Amino acid sequence: MLRKRIQLSLVHMAVTMTLVPINSTLNRVMIKELAISATLVAIMASLPYLLSPIQVYIGAHSDRHHYFGLRRTPYILSGLILCVAGVSLSPLVAFVLAENFWSGILVGILAFGAWGMGYNLAAVSYLSLASEISGKTSRGRTIAVMWFMMILGIIFTATAVARIVDPYTPQALKTSFQWVGGAALILGLIGLLWLEPRETIVDTDTDTETRFTWLQMIQAVMNNPQARRFFCYLILLLVAILGQDILLEPFAGEAFEMSVTETTRITSIWGIYVLLALLLTGWLETRLDKRTLAAWGGRAVLAGFAMITVSGFALRSDIFYAGLILLGLGTGVATVSNLSLMLDMTVEGQVGLYIGAWGMANAISRLIGSILGGAVRDMIRLATGDSILGYGVVFTSMGVMVLITLILLRQIDVNAFRKQAEDISVIERAALSGDA
Repeated sequence: MLRKRIQLSLVHMAVTMTLVPINSTLNRVMIKELAISATLVAIMASLPYLLSPIQVYIGAHSDRHHYFGLRRTPYILSGLILCVAGVSLSPLVAFVLAENFWSGILVGILAFGAWGMGYNLAAVSYLSLASEISGKTSRGRTIAVMWFMMILGIIFTATAVARIVDPYTPQALKTSFQWVGGAALILGLIGLLWLEPRETIVDTDTDTETRFTWLQMIQAVMNNPQARRFFCYLILLLVAILGQDILLEPFAGEAFEMSVTETTRITSIWGIYVLLALLLTGWLETRLDKRTLAAWGGRAVLAGFAMITVSGFALRSDIFYAGLILLGLGTGVATVSNLSLMLDMTVEGQVGLYIGAWGMANAISRLIGSILGGAVRDMIRLATGDSILGYGVVFTSMGVMVLITLILLRQIDVNAFRKQAEDISVIERAALSGDA
């Protein structure tokens, strides 16, 4: 089992690595060095997440169908290749967009669209596979290993990119992205080797499982009050945690005059404290329930946003780094505890369907958070001429969202979800068979 956990972690690490240079370096170069609108940058970077609803279909389809005896691997492999292609093309977006707007938009759609489709294909598939391989009793341990390895990948990737772009040149930026793409492809392929057990009986034509349409799959989730509440909780929390990705490095560059190399290292610093939080959470999980841990993580994130906001107005980089540390610790605790809750909130035979919906919440959150953050920053800057005030309003808004999630978290009940999901499943099956 340890070998499979490590392999799952390599796949997760590979997909995540392709996002690191986009969110830690490219956004900074586009907003600060090339003076491209933060709203436009956010829209371009968020294009992949417009494809997120397809995760529900991919998850349910792979639950029912084999390809050469494999349910998940074909989707993971296809997604990995698209992610690598996307990250390799993405540096071109910045420079083409600065010279020719419409050509830059076209290149952006190609690059970020490829990455987005790859992410949606891979993420729902390897999370489903993780749930199936681990079983109920060891899901938490599998999550911890996957996220531990992922954060290591983020730290090493950000550190390597920072070194390659020091000193910063356009060619150095392109080289760093190509290096990341190649490394991600190799790690992902190693992770996939003999990972998924091959099914010996393959007959997709006689599949007896109920086949839901896309609309029915969405309704199956949204008609369950607990699932709907958890879905809303996840979206709000992830809008706050993930939405700052596009703005944190440009903020540090403008508020504290940090270089491209210094702002790229922000991601590795954040990653180190997320890693420490993962280790701490693994120890605490045996002593506290998941909802309590999730609440602790949310409070740390809230405090982190407060300190980052204050640092901009006080022009104090030490306060900024303190807030960054709290944001990292809170993100680590919240990630593990909430993903563990997510995997608990699945139904046998519909693992892909529900994990697809939770994955869709992640993607929708990035979409809303990035665009909202970029737009608010630009509007405040245009109205007042003060970009730091714009960043402050964004970070404060994200803190308020985290506060709301702490209230919603108290109302989530995994056992109630399972009972309601089972009831819905029975009714739907009876209706579809004509018995009710």
